Amino acid sequence: MTPANPVPDITLTPPGAQPAVGSVPRLLVVDDEESIRVALARFLRSRGYEVTAVSSAVDALAALDRDRCDLALCDVRMPSMTGMELLPALLEKDAELAVVMLTAVNDASTATEAIARGASDYLVKPIELADLHAAVERALHRRELLKEQRRVERLVRDEVALRTAELERDKRALKELTIGIADSLINAMEAKDVYLRGHAQRVAELSASMASEMQLDEDTIEVVRLAGRLADIGKIGIREAVLNKLEALTPKEIEHIRDHVRIGMEILSPLHHLGAVLEFIHDHHEHYDGGGYPRGLSGQAITLGGRIIAAADAFDALTSVRAYRGARNPGEAVEILEKASGTHLDPVVFRALRSCVLRRRTLTFIE
Repeated sequence: MTPANPVPDITLTPPGAQPAVGSVPRLLVVDDEESIRVALARFLRSRGYEVTAVSSAVDALAALDRDRCDLALCDVRMPSMTGMELLPALLEKDAELAVVMLTAVNDASTATEAIARGASDYLVKPIELADLHAAVERALHRRELLKEQRRVERLVRDEVALRTAELERDKRALKELTIGIADSLINAMEAKDVYLRGHAQRVAELSASMASEMQLDEDTIEVVRLAGRLADIGKIGIREAVLNKLEALTPKEIEHIRDHVRIGMEILSPLHHLGAVLEFIHDHHEHYDGGGYPRGLSGQAITLGGRIIAAADAFDALTSVRAYRGARNPGEAVEILEKASGTHLDPVVFRALRSCVLRRRTLTFIE
């Protein structure tokens, strides 16, 4: 409560000092004791600050609504709404406001709480004016440092966002260029072998469906899709006479066919940005039991994408017409591949393939 005959708790004779140079900081003094409020305002104006003095928390919030302030000097003990209750309300209106708490009680816990709530400083009456001035200057300086820090952080965030957007644009452009190159290579490959037409697209879509069935993330699904599309690109380097041969292939011709993996990797290796796509392509003829090529990998040593594409490729080969045989229906193909589960194919991947084929057959029947 305000005493009947209030006695100022600060010295009214200020030490010699010059007003602040440059832009004039705006201060808000909040104290229910008129003598203290008037004395504080008078001193701070003599130091070159613009000062608004109010007697209550409600008036302080209203003053902050009307105009900006750089610093609030706020008494802790006030009726209706205390300074400790006012502090977060002030900072909610202006997060950059410097707040110096002022009290007649030297209470360490209250001081700690004030600082924890965002106060810049905590002063105990009676106050030497030199100490008050120093505290105000410190708080204003800290405020400027905080503003500069936040400005730099905003600039960094904006720059990161800009660079990220540019990278995303570059990635999209690179992806479109890659797809364009892929389409050209696929068209050239399929032009050599009528039996390969549509093979790349079918393997890509079935591989993506299997990856989705296995609940892989969207990015991995798209990588699998692109790898499936490009997996047999190396067949562009295989002789047409071998690709379209009706009779059984000789061991030398089989080796020539198998060389398409190496050729494909040589064609695509300059496209370093493809990353895991290249790994999946490299592995798509490896067998789960280690009997595949080109490296004879087995089990988990084969990339998951490679195992998925191997199953999709085998299924499409069985269900497509070849120069030396007709096409199997999907059910027959699944039965054949089930026998290869655990040897040629990863059992988990085969189950995903079977689910995708069954779902496709169900949808076809419904349509």
